[in-house]
Amino acid sequence: MTTPRTKKLLPFTAALLALALLLSACGQAGTAGFVSLAAAEGNPSVAYTLVTSMVDGRMVFVGQGGEIDGLANPDLPARPGNIVEITLINGDGIAHDITIPGLKVKSDTISQKGSSTTIRFKVEQDAQFKYSSSLTGHREAGMEGRVVVGTMAANSAPLAPAASSGSSPAPEPVASSAPAREASAEAVSIVQDPTNLPGAPGERQPEHVHIDMEAVELDGQLADGATYTYWTFDGRVPGPFLRVRVGDTVEIRLKNREDSQMTHSIDLHAVTGPGGGAAVTQVLPGEEKSFTFKALNPGLYVYHCATPMVAHHMASGMYGLILVEPEGGLPPVDREFYVMQGEIYTTGNLRATGHQDISIEKLLDEAPDYVVLNGAVGALTTEFPLQANVGETVRIFFGVGGPNLTSSFHVIGEIFDRVYDQASLTSAPLTDVQTTLVPPGGATMVEFGLEVPGRYLLVDHALSRLERGLVGFLVAEGPDNPEVFQSDEPADGSH
Repeated sequence: MTTPRTKKLLPFTAALLALALLLSACGQAGTAGFVSLAAAEGNPSVAYTLVTSMVDGRMVFVGQGGEIDGLANPDLPARPGNIVEITLINGDGIAHDITIPGLKVKSDTISQKGSSTTIRFKVEQDAQFKYSSSLTGHREAGMEGRVVVGTMAANSAPLAPAASSGSSPAPEPVASSAPAREASAEAVSIVQDPTNLPGAPGERQPEHVHIDMEAVELDGQLADGATYTYWTFDGRVPGPFLRVRVGDTVEIRLKNREDSQMTHSIDLHAVTGPGGGAAVTQVLPGEEKSFTFKALNPGLYVYHCATPMVAHHMASGMYGLILVEPEGGLPPVDREFYVMQGEIYTTGNLRATGHQDISIEKLLDEAPDYVVLNGAVGALTTEFPLQANVGETVRIFFGVGGPNLTSSFHVIGEIFDRVYDQASLTSAPLTDVQTTLVPPGGATMVEFGLEVPGRYLLVDHALSRLERGLVGFLVAEGPDNPEVFQSDEPADGSH
């Protein structure tokens, strides 16, 4: 039975019910990004499907179906008043999302190959809006297109021509606005022990060599009070020192740990073959790939990850050295050390505390906050200082992981007796050298004798980098040698 009182309440109750349904719809939409009221209430006017993919060194969105089928980062046309729906399908097993900042639209992140997410929004007037992936480095690696409202713009070129063009417009860098986070309680040391080198092959004959490596993403200790998300080979920076001889057949098997968020790969500069191996080792999380190569040229070579954005992977720690010894091996020395220089670009400034993520803007500007040896501040001063004795001959295998800066490698208080310039082991070495240039992606081998006890500093003679963390100690112990160096003054600790 309906009373006058209940008749008066019906419109109010209906309004409350409508409001509740609206709030529920908005709440559900929030899990997939911003959805306008009109979009929530109506069917899409236009719908597009994009699939994530990697083509010739670029991460891209590939159109699926209709006029955008097979196009890389296609323009998505719409008319004012349209409700636009975009479905993103994960085609490569890497974590992705899709965002349109100008429309305040952002999808869920999808990580599993074959999974999908959908965004829906309404466009009101003629304009162009960029869509991209919001994950660090993805836009810079190529994942960016346009939603074109009103006047249509030409679509992207098909994949094959786009891939063969050899270049793409440089994206605009976006400054990070992420708030500072506390230092990771799970952070561990990622520093490579400079004495962790395999034994020399000596005079053995060429053989088949198996090398297993693993891509590992982890939080590591960067500096006092600061941690950083490193991407590594075998959990250390640099990765393992690889040692073979000329003529060896080398099998590289790269595994990407299951909990990784990114695809990883390996490009060894010692390899003669596509991508130095990177063309066949783009490895998804939880998978592994392998290849073999013949070590044709003796030398000391850099290896690194070559998955887009390549500089991002290298600045996160994915580099190392492989030594291909000449027939008969290298001359004997008393000590060998493994040292690499690298740069770290952080969302916080130099000496900022808390957990630091990579700053793509600083990376593209080639403006690192930290320049370090073996992965972290203090790596070769407090954690693993180099140790030797007076009278010994020292050999340093030195490389630059970069990805951007050239090193002026110098040991304060010593002179290199021999420098194998550009890491050429078959050319006569330079002798009596004070400082040697090593470019990013390059290496050198230096040798010198220790005549006087003391602490010797390994530096890049672009010495402002010392203030950014680039210094190592070589401590030589033994009796004084007044014929070479004598002073009545005590060492003041500055060196």
